[in-house]
Amino acid sequence: MLEEIHQQPKAIADTLQEAFKKAQNIVQQLVPSKLSMVYFTGSGTSYHACLAANYALSTLTRISSTTLPASEFSSWVSQTDRTGTAVVAISQSGESVDALAAVNAASAAGMHTIGLTNSPGSTLAQKTEFQLLARAGEEKAVTATKSFTATLAAAYALVSELARVDTSGSGNNELETSLLGASERVRFTIASSEDRAKTLASKFADKQMYFILGSGPNMPSALEGALKLKESCNVYAEGFATREFLHGPMQLVDSRTPVFLLQGPQEGEQVLQLAKSFLRFGAPTVIIKQKATHNGETGLETIEVAPDLEEVFSTLVYVVPLQLYAFYSALNKGLNPDRPVKLTKVVK
Repeated sequence: MLEEIHQQPKAIADTLQEAFKKAQNIVQQLVPSKLSMVYFTGSGTSYHACLAANYALSTLTRISSTTLPASEFSSWVSQTDRTGTAVVAISQSGESVDALAAVNAASAAGMHTIGLTNSPGSTLAQKTEFQLLARAGEEKAVTATKSFTATLAAAYALVSELARVDTSGSGNNELETSLLGASERVRFTIASSEDRAKTLASKFADKQMYFILGSGPNMPSALEGALKLKESCNVYAEGFATREFLHGPMQLVDSRTPVFLLQGPQEGEQVLQLAKSFLRFGAPTVIIKQKATHNGETGLETIEVAPDLEEVFSTLVYVVPLQLYAFYSALNKGLNPDRPVKLTKVVK
C-alpha cells in the first residue's frame, strides 16, 4: 500500500499522457450538443471517483449529471429509451459484477457507455461503447490508492474535454494545464504530509471511531478517506459533507472521536469555527489544508497539501494524507493494510 501511494505521481502522469487524446475522440463521437444527461456509476473507491468527477462536470459544464452506486443503477434508472444519455462506469479491475450489470442496463436502454478502468483487457472494456484507461499498473494492495487517483485523473480529462466543447473552448487551456500539473502536486503532498500522518497515527493509535468532513470536491475525499480507515484499520469511520455533519451526527463527537476537516481555499473561517466546536467537545481535531493558509487556533493539528491545483481537481491531493494516515494507523494496530482479511480485490 505504501509503495502504491508513492507511485501515484507516476500513475497520474502516465494516465494523462494518453487520456486527453482519448477523451477528445470520445467526446467528438458523443456529440455533446445532443448529450442531455451523464450518469457516473461505480462501487466503493470507484464510486467516490464518480462523485469527484461528477462534481467537476457539474461545476465546469451545463450538462446535467448525477452519480449512482453501481449496485443500485438498474433500480433507480428507468429502462426507457435514453439515447441522449451517457453512462460513465468506473471499475479498477473492470470485473465488478455491479458495474457490469449497470453497463448492461444502460446499453439495453440505448445509452452511450464509457468504461473507465485500469485493466485494458477487462470485461468492462469489452462491453462498453467507449473506453478510457488509467495507467496505474498492477495494484497489489486490496486497499486501492493509485488506481483511485489514476482513474480519477482520466475522468477529469474527460470532463475537461466536455467542458471545452460545452463552452466553445473557453478556459480549457487553463484546466488542462492545471490537471497536467497534478502529478507534481501529488508528489509535493506526499512529501509534505507523510511525517505528519505517521505522527498523528501514532498519537491516535487507541482511537476506534473517526469522522472525516469535506465539502464540494472534498466530500468524495472524506468518503474515500473513511473507507481506507475501515478497510485497513478495522475501525468505524464515516465521511460527511461538512455542514451535513451538524444535522445529527455531531451528537457523537467527544474525546474518543478524532475529526478530520478538509479545508478548501475559501473555507478557512468556516472550518476554524467548526474546529473550535469540536475542540470544546474534547475531540482531537485535524485540519487538512493547503500550504501557506493559516488557522491559528491552539490545540489544532494540521496537515498540509499542495496549493495551486484547480479546485475542482483538488480531490487528487486532499485524499493523499488520508491514505497515508490509514496506512500508518494499520501498522500501529498490528494489521496488514495490504490484506484485509474479509475483503478481496474484485467483488463478484
